[in-house]
Amino acid sequence: MKHLLTISGLWLLLVALLPAAERAVSFARDVAPILVAKCLACHNPEKAKGSYRLHSFDALMKAGTSDEPPIVPGRADQSRLYQLISLADEADRMPQKDEALPSAHIALIRDWINQGARFDSESRSTLLAVLTAPKHPDAPRTYPLAVPVTALAFEPSGERLAASGYHEITFWNSENGALERRIGGIAEKTFDLAFSHDGRWLAAASGTPGKAGEVRLFQGTNGELAAILATTPDAALCLAFSPDGKFLAAGGADNVVRVWDLETRKLSRVIEQHADWALTLAFSPDGSRLASGSRDKSVRVFNLASGELEETYNGHGDFVIGLGWPDAKSVLSAARTGPAHRWNAENAKKTGELSGWEAEPTRIVVDGTNAFSASFDRLIRHHVIPTNQVIRIFSGHSDAVQSLALHRTSGRLASGSHNGEVRLWRVSDGELLLRFVAAPGYVPKLSRP
Repeated sequence: MKHLLTISGLWLLLVALLPAAERAVSFARDVAPILVAKCLACHNPEKAKGSYRLHSFDALMKAGTSDEPPIVPGRADQSRLYQLISLADEADRMPQKDEALPSAHIALIRDWINQGARFDSESRSTLLAVLTAPKHPDAPRTYPLAVPVTALAFEPSGERLAASGYHEITFWNSENGALERRIGGIAEKTFDLAFSHDGRWLAAASGTPGKAGEVRLFQGTNGELAAILATTPDAALCLAFSPDGKFLAAGGADNVVRVWDLETRKLSRVIEQHADWALTLAFSPDGSRLASGSRDKSVRVFNLASGELEETYNGHGDFVIGLGWPDAKSVLSAARTGPAHRWNAENAKKTGELSGWEAEPTRIVVDGTNAFSASFDRLIRHHVIPTNQVIRIFSGHSDAVQSLALHRTSGRLASGSHNGEVRLWRVSDGELLLRFVAAPGYVPKLSRP
């Protein structure tokens, strides 16, 4: 509970201290966050222990295998859900294999049921859609310090570059480095940014590890918020649009990969195959499959239509930090240590390696037979995948490079570093085209002699 409810924890404490008769418990504000954080992982459309699902309010009210009503409006003592979360015996108590809910949260659910179990949200689609969007602090008008650039994305036109900021996304002219737009009101850190191929959408995966996360969808043309697709119990870390722009996948520190149908904005897949954080995602060139790399040291390939796991690659001995599809039949995945591996997506057989790092890689971008990697040694490398050659090294950053973005049409590569600097390079010859610090209003202090 401590993860998702950090943002609303003060409210929960205050209402818990009030007598039951004096407080009105809201399903959307008070109850839904508890259920999402502690119950949804085991009771969703893809995984339903005891045949009980609570991914939506309508599902929440329907009995599972036991046929006992989970919610009896006005009678918490007769509601199976309340009975299970308040049991003293760990073997029978829900949630299982986890800490018991705090007494204040159990009291909120009890009082909501006793007050009639009313539904007070406009959306009946999913509990994730019901959650009240968290209100984040404003970004600083001017930055007293530069912040790490953990995510970059070119607009499809190549005219602007989106960059992560502090509680915001910033947009910079890719020719002269001028600040052109700021989107505020988002989570503290943005770990991944992605534009759909047609430029219609911009997605952001954000949050704070160990506390909360979110996936937001913006209009690609004007930056207006289109939807908060998910509020998650831990940080959202990675994104990928399908090649046709119809689907968006996101993964994060709650170990879950989610896929949305962007036409309906509905969650179409909830994939819980990883035992640790989902760190990287990539769709196959035809969009029929989705590969995900994890801190559990595996890469998994899923069929998008069915959601079924097709293959698992366990050849890495460390966290998988990046991946891509060189072609329709193979995957290139890079781990924190050791060479990157190229392997057959049909049978998970290794077919080649990619190497050349002198420090841990942080990002990798795969573009056909080429790959571009960033690492803690402050360098960016251009690899030729079939021959395992490093044909060019882009040097000049004074801190670890944490983000990359490639604009194929213009032949430019953008890199962002831990000290806030963004550099744009010409891929063909490695020439530095532009450099700036992605921190609005920040003026570097001159060092004294």
